[in-house]
Amino acid sequence: MLKTYKFRIYPNKPQQKQMERSLEICRQVYNRTLAERKNAYKERGETISKYTLNKLLPEWKKENPVYKEVFSQTLQEVQERVDLAFKHFFRRVRNGHKPGYPRFKGKGWYDSFTYPQMGFKVDGSLLYLSKIGNVRVKVHREVEGDIKRIIVRRCACKKWYVSITTECEDIIIPERTMEHVVGIDVGLSSFATLSDGTGISNPRFFRQEEKELTKAQRKLSKSTKGSPERKKASRVVQRVHERIRNKRYDFIHQLSRQLVDDYSFIAFEELNVKNMLKNHHLAKSISDAAWNMLISATKYKAESAGSLVALVNPANTSKMCSRCGLLVEKTLADRTHKCNGCGLVVDRDHNAAINILRLGLQSVGIKSVEAHAL
Repeated sequence: MLKTYKFRIYPNKPQQKQMERSLEICRQVYNRTLAERKNAYKERGETISKYTLNKLLPEWKKENPVYKEVFSQTLQEVQERVDLAFKHFFRRVRNGHKPGYPRFKGKGWYDSFTYPQMGFKVDGSLLYLSKIGNVRVKVHREVEGDIKRIIVRRCACKKWYVSITTECEDIIIPERTMEHVVGIDVGLSSFATLSDGTGISNPRFFRQEEKELTKAQRKLSKSTKGSPERKKASRVVQRVHERIRNKRYDFIHQLSRQLVDDYSFIAFEELNVKNMLKNHHLAKSISDAAWNMLISATKYKAESAGSLVALVNPANTSKMCSRCGLLVEKTLADRTHKCNGCGLVVDRDHNAAINILRLGLQSVGIKSVEAHAL
């Protein structure tokens, strides 16, 4: 089992300067690797493998001694990123898409470097990084298992983080009974409605900060390019975005943890958010809601908690009566489900959540919703 831990690190000024320099060297190696592959195919019709490119690194170091300032395996991993970019490009071509060709990285557009196997050590509140030294790290929870790789990342606000991937033994998780089950309908008027009628209000983090963001962006647009004022204004915009992101992250992870702790079976709709964003009237609100983030967080937490998450087809979950199955046409403005067949009157989202639960249970071979407390 692989686990990833993310911690904040606090490099001192010399270390921060060296880390910035490492990012710039990695960017140069990335661009040179991309150029080598591009020219080899253009001139000779030849595709160079990442292993062949790895063998070129010693020669590049002789030509540019500054490359020696970065750990050797870190530079090899940079070339692996180029290889992955081409693999993804050709995969999309085979699938009939029109992907963009892998692009060169401009200055400031390379924000992480990796130690894939060695060159690092975690010792209490210190993280040793080869070519950089011991960096202070805030380890807020215990790291389990053997560390396999780490990624050092610089965020837009110039804060530094480390992602530590470990390998630990598979945990034998006792099976949980299907006594506590729930279907969840996500929406905009309320963030989520559970099949037991519980509603979770939509926090609308972006909307809360929208005025502040607009003010900061307006000041940024009026500043002169390249000036110190523009850099300062840009940092203000980045901090507002970071604040929104952190609030959303905290909300989603607390909610997903609560769901996994309370329920052994959780059913969601399998939403195509990309297509939903084409509705320009709702795109901003849909992006702000981050439904896919909730589903992803719940799924991976459920794996280690012994819970089960099912995704169901969303077709007609809002229209179908949860009592008799009759389809009741509705517009987005209709917030109450009123069935002319059986007379059921219930909140639209509550009705959909019950249907989602029923479909989810059917997908795992359980036909009756009534067998479970809603």
